[in-house]
Amino acid sequence: MDFDFSDEQEQLRDAVRKWVERAYSFERHRAIDKAGGFDRSAYREMADLGLTGLYIPENMGGMGMGPIEAMVAMEELGRGIVLEPIMQALIAGGVLGAYAPQAAQSEWLPRIASGEAMVVLAHQERRARYRLDVCETRAVQADGVWSVSGVKSIVPVGDLADAWLVPAMAEGAIALFLVARQASGVKVRGYGTQDGSRAAEVTLTNTPATLLTRQGLAALEHAVDIGIAASCAQGVGAMDRLLLLTVDYMNTRKQFGVAIASFQALRHRVADMKMQLELARSMSYYASLKLNAPATQRRVAMARAKYQLGMSMRMVGQNAVQLHGGIGVTDEYIGSHYFKKLTQLELSFGDTLHHLGNVSAGMQDTAGVFA
Repeated sequence: MDFDFSDEQEQLRDAVRKWVERAYSFERHRAIDKAGGFDRSAYREMADLGLTGLYIPENMGGMGMGPIEAMVAMEELGRGIVLEPIMQALIAGGVLGAYAPQAAQSEWLPRIASGEAMVVLAHQERRARYRLDVCETRAVQADGVWSVSGVKSIVPVGDLADAWLVPAMAEGAIALFLVARQASGVKVRGYGTQDGSRAAEVTLTNTPATLLTRQGLAALEHAVDIGIAASCAQGVGAMDRLLLLTVDYMNTRKQFGVAIASFQALRHRVADMKMQLELARSMSYYASLKLNAPATQRRVAMARAKYQLGMSMRMVGQNAVQLHGGIGVTDEYIGSHYFKKLTQLELSFGDTLHHLGNVSAGMQDTAGVFA
């Protein structure tokens, strides 16, 4: 199998990397963090690069690209610990393009691609514990109009989004709806998150909604799988950069008159970190390559990838902090922000234990040495 990137993909990587290096410095990251975790101007700058429209067809104003291009872009955004939710633009573009009626696509996809509108996935509920088939939000139809009632938690930039993709029970099955921010019956409470970005609790009470598809569970699984693949790529970028920071620090920090990079025990730990990074990178590739596979294969692949990424992110992040010593957890040092990003990514779209359970469940018929 050819894993070489095309010229177009390398150009995309170069463009995103240059933007991150030039326009998204650590100082800007900290300023955005302190200002609330989201910068509309930075989001629009990324929209100008085409990142918000990667999954949106060209006739809708997007780039018409696929999972590999998204992976390339998300790696570079991970290297820059960019706080703005480009991942959510990928989810919205992919789900609306695959499941929404033409009218909804025409209304929202061009605006998402241009960066004018943010549409984010609002699916998590307190009792679901990462399960996608558990949904207490309800939708009812009266006189041809749908309304939705329920509470969604940890919605990315939920208080600043223009609309949400909301799964809800409709006539005994999960359906997927689009709810506009300005609709009646909406109550939002925003807050900062561990990595410096922001999220919100979204409460809907008889809120008017647009039905996107009755195949709500299939659409939700697809949305989450897009998010998993993107978070895997973002994690690889963050780990790659954090490993470089750690090696540079070890070559500079001295004890007993020599650089600590010369200590064999510490060199072995760096080698282990590098191994975990490469395991994560290969599984990130696997996730992106499987994103357009049939749903059953795709779901298994995402669980495997997210499990490995969770293990790698935890190992690389914790060892980086330990090898730095006290400075590794100070807010003034960039390394601590990578550690927080990796910690939050490990919990996003299902934590490591959740996906280990999914992988294990899929192996019950074949696991063990005895037939």
